[in-house]
Amino acid sequence: MNMKANPGGNLDPQQVYGRDALIELLWDRLEMQSILVNAERRIGKTQVLRKMHLQPKAGWKPIFRDLEKLHSAQEFAELVYDDVQQFLGTKEKARNFVRRFFEENETDHVNLKARTWKKLLTSAIGDLMQAEQTDRLVFFWDEVPYMLESICKNEGPGMAAEVLDTIRSLRVEHPKFRVIFTGSIGLHHVLGKLSAAGIPTSAKNDMYPVTVTPLAPQDAESLASNLLQGEGIECVTVTDAAATIAEEVDYFPFYIHHVIAGLRIEQLSGTAENIKDFVARQLVDASDPWQLAHYRTRLSTYYPDGNDANDVACILDVLALTNDSAVSHSVEEILEEAFNRGSSITDRNNLLRLLRLMDADHYLSRDTKGGYRFRFPLIRRWWKLDRGL
Repeated sequence: MNMKANPGGNLDPQQVYGRDALIELLWDRLEMQSILVNAERRIGKTQVLRKMHLQPKAGWKPIFRDLEKLHSAQEFAELVYDDVQQFLGTKEKARNFVRRFFEENETDHVNLKARTWKKLLTSAIGDLMQAEQTDRLVFFWDEVPYMLESICKNEGPGMAAEVLDTIRSLRVEHPKFRVIFTGSIGLHHVLGKLSAAGIPTSAKNDMYPVTVTPLAPQDAESLASNLLQGEGIECVTVTDAAATIAEEVDYFPFYIHHVIAGLRIEQLSGTAENIKDFVARQLVDASDPWQLAHYRTRLSTYYPDGNDANDVACILDVLALTNDSAVSHSVEEILEEAFNRGSSITDRNNLLRLLRLMDADHYLSRDTKGGYRFRFPLIRRWWKLDRGL
């Protein structure tokens, strides 16, 4: 296959490397239950869903929707209803139903809006489950947390919780109803805000959690090798160059594409020296071509309470300063060293709360002895440079 580097672009399904086993797992689990996909940004989750969408397993019909643009329960319900009716071949009927329902209830607009979205959503899934169709419809809902955040802001946390609880009740009522949730922001942040507002929900308890990881080394090297050859990059040994690229970027396919595109643009050969120098320059480039600043700027969004964002930055500073990225720090070590760097954390339980969140947000990983370190060495390298440590 003559592949070209395509950093950030949509890939043809045959160019999505190393995900076949994961995709097979997802299809197998969908036979049993809905799925919650957890993934760090730039790790390739969207490419996985696109491949599943474009090459569905026999007997399934996926509908992929990015929900980030939706800002109300009503918009969400209308989107789902239209998708179902289109799948059933009666989209015009859905439009007529929505119009008639509003026309017949003009006198009570405020309460009507609250009732209408739920009626639309429940009737959509009801229509779907009652229909006799050869294929089963499965919804791929990307950026669910962004939509819920918007609903929280525009309609209140109670409405966001009601949307989640309604979707869960539909999964319980209709055992064959299937959906995959994904998002750049972890759903745990939304659930945490709902809980803080006194609205706990068990909206994800019946869903199977799947974490998308970087590529296995052999798959990352195969991807890099094919891209090097496809771009005509001169290498003494393609295998060695591919291995160097894969290791330098922690086996992220997004960054592999970026490195090889950069070598081609700068007309550099694929020597270890050129590869390492190119990666090093990306980590300090003021234009931030790899959008790594997101790991810093999102702190205030992910950790908006009190001094949490500053405390998280202090914790990352501590872990970035270790000489060996593979060495973990104990909770006690982090507590002492973070305090010495200006953290406001004095309570061990508060530190554990933040560490668990940082683990869930893919900043950190925890070893079997309970110690913490950066999950991705590449991000540790960037953080250390960005913070001038």
